[in-house]
Amino acid sequence: MVANLVDNALRYNTIGGRIEVSTISAPGRATVTVSNTGPTVAPEEIERLFRPFQRSGHERVSHADGHGFGLAIVQAIANAHHAKITARPGAEGGLDIGVTFDSSDR
Repeated sequence: MVANLVDNALRYNTIGGRIEVSTISAPGRATVTVSNTGPTVAPEEIERLFRPFQRSGHERVSHADGHGFGLAIVQAIANAHHAKITARPGAEGGLDIGVTFDSSDR
């Protein structure tokens, strides 16, 4: 799941942009967040990107391959583990995607 998030952040970043991976843990809860500084994504487009065969309309910086499954796979893994995904436009463009695993949600 993290590999797909990072791969997506790389694919849709801007040249010279940044990618940040962070983790936060608390008793019974852990969150991993991956952010990039890619092109601006409209908030109403974000949910669509988690469906199979969907891609951002922005040109990729690298990796011409791919089929639009990256975030759909992330969603499936999160669902299998009862994790919650949050995704929002980044302050500098791109996306901030967080996945929170909470043991009380099982």
